[in-house]
Amino acid sequence: MNNRQLFLQHLAQTTDFPLAIEIERAEGVYLYGPKGQRYMDLISGIGVSNVGHRHPKVVQAIQDQLNKYLHLMVYGEYIQTPQTLLAKALCDTLPNHLDNVYLVNSGSEAVEGALKLAKRHTNRREIISCVDAYHGSSHGSLSVGGNERFKRAYRPLLPGISHIPFGDEKYLDRITTETAAIIVETIQGEAGVRIPEQSYLQALRKRCNETGTLLILDEIQAGFGRTGTFWAFEQYGISPDILVCAKGMGGGMPIAAFIASRDIMGSLKNNPLLGHITTFGGHPISAAASLATIKIIHEEKLAEQVPEKASLFRELLIHPHIKSFRHKGLMMALEFESFQILKPVIDEAIRRGVITDWFLFCDDSMRIAPPLTITEEEITAACTILLEAIEHST
Repeated sequence: MNNRQLFLQHLAQTTDFPLAIEIERAEGVYLYGPKGQRYMDLISGIGVSNVGHRHPKVVQAIQDQLNKYLHLMVYGEYIQTPQTLLAKALCDTLPNHLDNVYLVNSGSEAVEGALKLAKRHTNRREIISCVDAYHGSSHGSLSVGGNERFKRAYRPLLPGISHIPFGDEKYLDRITTETAAIIVETIQGEAGVRIPEQSYLQALRKRCNETGTLLILDEIQAGFGRTGTFWAFEQYGISPDILVCAKGMGGGMPIAAFIASRDIMGSLKNNPLLGHITTFGGHPISAAASLATIKIIHEEKLAEQVPEKASLFRELLIHPHIKSFRHKGLMMALEFESFQILKPVIDEAIRRGVITDWFLFCDDSMRIAPPLTITEEEITAACTILLEAIEHST
């Protein structure tokens, strides 16, 4: 059996129609197939490869750590240099009160930890989320997801969860002194890049202050320079009580975190002891890769380059079939009339060597979220192919 047959036979599938593109190696913004095919990755493995595939400094950090140690002990017991240096580097990017980092393996796990932390610290049980929010696929993170079609088959989920429309201030009075936390994506991702007004997030912060509710900001997609600042919330004049991050954090390695003040995070230490546990969270290899990623974003000024690169995409991607162009930095959505029009465009673009996608809860819009390292020449080439794919498919 060849690799494709083995993939279909033995690897659990998530749909009946996987992309099934076979990749042999990757570098920068490109993926390469076994027969020399070259694909430009305009979705960064869904928001992961912010510093490009196999950035030399990430690879070097991984190799250096390989020569020291791999897993030693469950999280939080041994002093491990990659973990401690990463935690300090993360805190250095954040407001002073966000000074305590809990490292886990994935965005879903980070959300699970954040929800537990909020309930434990406040001794409240009610959680609020937003309509069409996406926070992960495990039971707790799915419970705070905001799309009923996506989670109906898995009920019953967590009790005490309610949802309000994203970006609409008049629903903020649903947050009360009974609410442990509201979890909000700073920029809604799977809803198709929905961008709030500054006044909304500031009113949300104010309401949380009034009711003693913890504000959890999910920057799993929006963090690590994606929107033009290291964290998207920096552009809104607010800060969260708990921050969740993953995806672009590891330079291609699996790692995530939830971050809070030392006082809030301390709630997990007692009654019961070991209130949150992970075996592999903050794995030394992933932590070393993440630390290298943070340094790359700073040293290469990748976030600072985002506005100009995003403007070039917007300037070039003009076509009658593109109904709107929503973006916050290099987190972009191109809206078409329908999925029936969009899907052939995506398929044709892949055939021509450019990988894009749609969104879980917004299938009429094309996802574009390239590595932040993409050059202007690569942007121009990608946009040319996308426009050709639209012309060919519509």
